[in-house]
Amino acid sequence: MAFVEKTAKTVEEAVAAALQELNITKEEAVIEVLQEAKKGFLGFFGQDAKVRVTVKEAAVEAPAEAVEEEKGELNKAMENLGESLAAVAAAATAEVEKKVADIKEKVEQDTQEAKEAVVQKVSEAKEEIGKKAAKVKEDAVDGAIDALNSLKGEKPAKEARKYVVNDEAVNTAKEFLQKVFNAIKIEVVMEKFINKNDGTVTFKLHGDDMGILIGKHGQTLDSLQYLTNLVANKNSSERVRVIIDVEDYRDRRIETLTRLAHRLADKVKRNGERVALEPMNPHERKIIHMALQSDRKVTTLSEGDEPCRHVVIELKK
Repeated sequence: MAFVEKTAKTVEEAVAAALQELNITKEEAVIEVLQEAKKGFLGFFGQDAKVRVTVKEAAVEAPAEAVEEEKGELNKAMENLGESLAAVAAAATAEVEKKVADIKEKVEQDTQEAKEAVVQKVSEAKEEIGKKAAKVKEDAVDGAIDALNSLKGEKPAKEARKYVVNDEAVNTAKEFLQKVFNAIKIEVVMEKFINKNDGTVTFKLHGDDMGILIGKHGQTLDSLQYLTNLVANKNSSERVRVIIDVEDYRDRRIETLTRLAHRLADKVKRNGERVALEPMNPHERKIIHMALQSDRKVTTLSEGDEPCRHVVIELKK
């Protein structure tokens, strides 16, 4: 009976790798967890997960040619997905550049028209002043008095900003995500949430084997979110901000980083030595800074250049 053993950062990743190598689905496999993953400390003493995946007898009997054909179709779908994503990014970039050029041209045209209008108004004003100088003076005095009186009144209250979410942009984002999921042949349930306070739209994704959409430290998820925003706002006059979350990964990542920040801050307080964290993106560095901003004994700062920029925790001087 055919089987493979695989190790990875998580059990799910190890199982996925084994299934891909055997070219079978979960239903055609017997999965044994030989070793659970351990995170370790500061990147050291960690332990990868290890699994053994065995092909069920029914799966082994499948024709070799059909298996190879299915594998070829999957590889082709992944290649097509990569080409599609690259094409979408290039088209979105070109569209943004065109819009910027059009806006610049429109501003220059409006500026010229405004100058001509000002010259015309000044000319008309001079002619009117020459004809009715006395009346103009009288009107100017009355206007000044009215303006002074109006300044004594209360200023109108500033209205709260109202956010209107562009439904067409939201639907475009949802359709793009569904095309991506269809291309890589995964079933995903999407939940849509609209925050009326800041106008953001959040898509929460649920399903099996969702680790492929997250990637290491959320890098794949961030890239998918970036492309979705480009597509959603390509033809939208009102920009909409789209956030994509997989199985509440972003909330769990915030909790993990917050706990890490407090644990390392306690270590700095005990031994007095500064601690440098692993490189993070700007959003995750901000989480560390905010977690310790109220601590009176330690301070945080960012050092290095992207993509190796990282947070350092040290005692306050």
